[in-house]
Amino acid sequence: MSVTATLREGIAPLVDLVYPPRCPLCGTSIGAQTGLCAGCWSELRIPGKPACTLCQRPFGDAHVGEGATCAPCLADPPRHDGIAAGTLYGDGSRKLVLAFKHGRRIALAPMLARLIVARLPKLEGDWIVVPVPLHRWRLWSRGFNQAALLAREIARSTGARLVVDGLVRTKRTPALGGLGRKARARTLAGAIAVSPTKAAALKGAKVILVDDVLTSGATSEACVRALKRAGAERVIVGCFARVLDEAEGIRPQSETPEAETPGAP
Repeated sequence: MSVTATLREGIAPLVDLVYPPRCPLCGTSIGAQTGLCAGCWSELRIPGKPACTLCQRPFGDAHVGEGATCAPCLADPPRHDGIAAGTLYGDGSRKLVLAFKHGRRIALAPMLARLIVARLPKLEGDWIVVPVPLHRWRLWSRGFNQAALLAREIARSTGARLVVDGLVRTKRTPALGGLGRKARARTLAGAIAVSPTKAAALKGAKVILVDDVLTSGATSEACVRALKRAGAERVIVGCFARVLDEAEGIRPQSETPEAETPGAP
C-alpha cells in the first residue's frame, strides 16, 4: 500500500466525523464516502450480455449466439476494438453526469471510473490511457477536462500509463446535436489530432480512449481514427454512460449540450 493510500485510510474516520458520508445524488446517509445509496444505485442500468462482439451493444432479451454482431456494426464496422460502458444512459447516469461535469463535483471521478474499469476486458501487456481532448478555450472556461479526470482514475486502477495530452483539439467545434452522420463527420474533420510530442509513444500502443458519455460516437470515431493513423495497435473506448435509444428511449437533454464524447469543443 502506498504512503498516500495509508494516509487516506488513516484520516478517513476523521473525515467521516466532520463530513458524514451522504449519497452525492439524493443526500441520504450512506456507509462510505465512495458510493451511492441503494435507491440511487438502482437507477443505474448496467450493460449486460448477450452483447455485440464488436461494440458490446447489449442485445437485451434477444436470443443470439456467442460472437453475434449487431446491425449497426454489420452495416458500418467500427474502427475501434470494443466499447466498455459503465452504464447505459438513463435517469441515474444523467444525474451523475450533470453533477460531475456541470455541477463541478469532480470527487465523483473515482466512482465513475470504477464502473468503467469493471467493464474493461482483461488487459494483457502494456496499455496507455488517453482522454478525449477539450479545446483549450473550453478547458479554460470549465477549469477541467472531465475525461482526463476519469482517465487518471482508470490508469490508477489498471496500472496503465496515463498520457493525458495524447490527443489535441486543433479547432473549436459546435455541438453536434441535431446533425446527421455526414454533417457530424464534416464538422469534426481535422478537429482532433495526435499530439506531435506523443506520436512515438502511441505507435504500436494499446489504448483505452476515455470520455464521460458516448452518444453518437462521432467524436470517439474521430479520436480512434487519429490514434490508428498514428499507428496505435488497439483502441478500446471506455465511457461512463452510453446512449442507446433502443435501450433507454432518451437522449442527453439540452442542459447537457456537450454530453457526448461528441459535440462539445
